[in-house]
Amino acid sequence: MALTCGSGLHDRHDVYAAQCPCRDVLDMLANKWSALAVGALEEGPQRFGALQRRLEGVSPKVLTQTLRRLEEHGFVDRTIYPAVPLHVEYSLTDLGRGVAGPLGALRSWVESHLDEIHHARATAS
Repeated sequence: MALTCGSGLHDRHDVYAAQCPCRDVLDMLANKWSALAVGALEEGPQRFGALQRRLEGVSPKVLTQTLRRLEEHGFVDRTIYPAVPLHVEYSLTDLGRGVAGPLGALRSWVESHLDEIHHARATAS
């Protein structure tokens, strides 16, 4: 029996339902830059430049978009400290810390099984 995608605070949601907003959140969290940003922020609050160095290969534009989406969904806090130039730090919220564990497990699983995945891809070709 499929669950409907409720709109109330205590309704059950079904990520398999076509119109469920869970899919938007899943899509955002399953993005590699989101998963990596959350992992980097587990180490504590960080400035934009430090995050960009930690997430090798991410462009400033993509990192900005990723952090904005994480902030809009309540996973990341953006704190501005008055200084010249402005000092901005990003940190995980309680919600962000809650999703950090599952995302960390996924990152670890990928690292541990990458050789098997590459082998499977090579033999499938």
